[in-house]
Amino acid sequence: MKSNLRLRSRGFTLMELLVVMAIVVALAALTAGGFKVVKEKQRREQARVQVNLIQMSLESYATDHGEYPPNPEQNAKNGTDEIFNALFGDPLQEGTNIYLAELDPENDTQDWLQGQNGTQNLTIYDPWGTEFFYRTNDPENPDQVIAANPDFDLWSAGPDGKTDAGAAGSYDSQSPDNQDDIRGWD
Repeated sequence: MKSNLRLRSRGFTLMELLVVMAIVVALAALTAGGFKVVKEKQRREQARVQVNLIQMSLESYATDHGEYPPNPEQNAKNGTDEIFNALFGDPLQEGTNIYLAELDPENDTQDWLQGQNGTQNLTIYDPWGTEFFYRTNDPENPDQVIAANPDFDLWSAGPDGKTDAGAAGSYDSQSPDNQDDIRGWD
């Protein structure tokens, strides 16, 4: 009789193993969900840092040149290659100022750039892989207001990659596509 009791007390029952496995699975799911939230928060903060660094560099550029880099299309898109050329330019060319060292294509450790390095045809991207939006007012035509702000608009479309730039100077922060945008103003 004693030998039967010893055999029963040596192992775990199937029910105990299932309960432990369920607890482990639940903890793993909570941990994975937590990592996703933390990663998204990191991306948002990285985009804010990018916007702030680019804005400060644009201010330095404007101080030296008397105006902000133009956006030839003035549609809020496709202006970041002009920003790249203005803020980093060609460091091998004499007299070129580097306003933002993070734009160095040789040391792009934070994945800010996409494009072809040989032709300096690089574009600045946010942490979600979307091009930043940039527009300026035309200094030659001050009556035509394009940017919502006095000098320039710079923003990331955020996690959804969608933004509604609006007509000239009419960025609507309440638009559903703009709810997650990371703006350089507010």
